[in-house]
Amino acid sequence: MEYNKLVSVTGLPGLFELLSSKSDGAVVRSLEDNSSKFVSTRQHNFSQLESIEVYTTKDNTTLAEVFEAMKKSEEKTPDANADAKTLKAYFEKVYPDLDFERVYTSDMKKMVKWFNIIDKNNIEIKVRTEEEKEAAAELKNSKPMQVDNPNVKNSKPQQTNPRKIESRGVK
Repeated sequence: MEYNKLVSVTGLPGLFELLSSKSDGAVVRSLEDNSSKFVSTRQHNFSQLESIEVYTTKDNTTLAEVFEAMKKSEEKTPDANADAKTLKAYFEKVYPDLDFERVYTSDMKKMVKWFNIIDKNNIEIKVRTEEEKEAAAELKNSKPMQVDNPNVKNSKPQQTNPRKIESRGVK
């Protein structure tokens, strides 16, 4: 399972792995109980964890960078239902650049819950660089390679001559 396939779904608790997407929704698998289900885009929105940013006192940072700081920290991760003071004290030690005026307690609770789910499932937190994203886009948009097959004649299709239609209008 890869970090770039993880999504959050509005109205549903926890994190999900995106299995496939369709025009009217997506098939997702819960990371908590491994159940798969179809989720409609008419009722829910999807947010890829890879694209979520967190407010900081400097430039905004990705959620993956906060998760990396949480992983490297020797501080014990608080309970996701801890009070605001405990969560704020934890994040002040782990990631002091967080803008605590714009990052609410509910956001910090989500980050702790999501980090625990990712840690429990042993998912490597790896964000694709811009170069990797561009290479994947080029690969997706490139034409398939043409393979020479000796059993198929390599001739151009015959073009038919279009008939000239003459007008027989009234003079």
